[in-house]
Amino acid sequence: MLLALTRDRSGRAWRLADTCAACAAATSNTAVVPDTLSGSLRPHASPGPPPPARRSHAGVQERERVREMLTYLGTALPRFTSPAARLLAVQCALRADTRAHVRLSAGLLRGMRLRQNRDVWLELAHAGWLELPDVRTLPWQVRLLDATVLDQAPGRRTRCRAADWALRPVPLVLPATAPALRLTALVLAAHTGARPEHSTDMDILTRLCGHSPQQTGELLDRLVTTRTLRAWHHNRETDAVFWQLPQPQARTPT
Repeated sequence: MLLALTRDRSGRAWRLADTCAACAAATSNTAVVPDTLSGSLRPHASPGPPPPARRSHAGVQERERVREMLTYLGTALPRFTSPAARLLAVQCALRADTRAHVRLSAGLLRGMRLRQNRDVWLELAHAGWLELPDVRTLPWQVRLLDATVLDQAPGRRTRCRAADWALRPVPLVLPATAPALRLTALVLAAHTGARPEHSTDMDILTRLCGHSPQQTGELLDRLVTTRTLRAWHHNRETDAVFWQLPQPQARTPT
C-alpha cells in the first residue's frame, strides 16, 4: 500500500488516502507521497517476545512492589501474624481494586491451600484487616478494611503481576510446602539483587516473616538443605544476613 495525494478537477481540494500502486498510476492528478528519511529508518515492531533487558526490568518492578508490600504489612499487621496469614494478605492487598474489594478464584485458593483454612481468614479478620468472605459462592469476594490499600500505586494490572510473581518468586521458587518456609523464601527473593551475594538486616527479615531470629535461622538452614539456597551467614556485629543462590548447573555435552 502507498500513500497517495489526489487533486480534484478544480484544483482547490486535495485528498490523502492509502491506495495500491496500480490504482495510483491509473488515477489522474495523483502523486505518491515518498517515504521520509525518518520513516525509512524506523524499525519495524517485532511480534516476538520483548528483549531480555525489558523482561528483567519487569521482574525488578514486580520484586520492588512485593518488597514494598511486605514492608508495609510488617507494620500494619500484628507482630506475630502467622506466615499463612501474611501470604494471604500480600495477595489480597496487591489484587485489591479501587474500592478495596478483592476477587479470589478457586484455583488461586487451591494453589495457596487456603480454601479450607478458615483460621487464616479469622486471624486477619480479628486483626481488623479484612471482612470474612462468603465461602458459599465462588469466586470469593473479600473487602479489605485497611484504608491505606486504596492509596497504592502503580495501577492494579501492575500490582496483579506482582501478586503472580509472589506466588512463584524467582529465583527462590519452592514447591507446595509449609507457609513459614514459603514466606521466608518470598522475603529473600524480594531482597535478592543482581550481585552474587545478597543481604538484608536480621531485624528486617524477622519483622517481615513474623519470626524470632532463632526461628529465622532454622528456616534458612532448611532452605539450604532443600538446595534453595547455597549458603547463608549472619554477621552478629552488623546484624546483617547474607545468602548465596545455588550456581546454575552447566549442561554436559551428549
